[in-house]
Amino acid sequence: MSSIQVRPATLRDAKAIAEIHVAAWQDAYKDLLPAATLDGISVQKRQAFWREAIDYAEPQVLVAHLDNQIMGFAGFDRSRDKGTPATTGEIWAIYASPIHWDKGVGLALWDAARDGLQEEGCTKVTLWTYLRNERALRFFELAGFKRELGSVKTTEVGGARLEELRLQRSLV
Repeated sequence: MSSIQVRPATLRDAKAIAEIHVAAWQDAYKDLLPAATLDGISVQKRQAFWREAIDYAEPQVLVAHLDNQIMGFAGFDRSRDKGTPATTGEIWAIYASPIHWDKGVGLALWDAARDGLQEEGCTKVTLWTYLRNERALRFFELAGFKRELGSVKTTEVGGARLEELRLQRSLV
């Protein structure tokens, strides 16, 4: 049984969340994005973003911790995709510090986010991930997400063109 705990994030957590966000991007996307793009990601800008998200609860932000050391975070709320019903939630972000990968952090965060979405009345959840992000795809498919056919879209990140794919699963 894992002793990883999950709780709502506080403003004091914003810096740790930002540091994890940057480290996870730099490791997970090193084969997808130019090094200059990854090197240019700012903890300070991410911290400002996550402070605002925590302050306004949009998205709702959770942190996973062990002995008060933050290991990862998740952001979730209603789906931002146009035309989705109010009962569709979305995982906006879910990241673990690379030093804590494969230790149950993602699962603990997913379980807590799923519970939060269900409490909000959501019956379905979606998320977007890069098509070439095999680690994330494997994780989400093991968590019961299915790829949505026809949902692939191309986005540009730091001069690189990446395909994103929407995944979805039922919450009932």
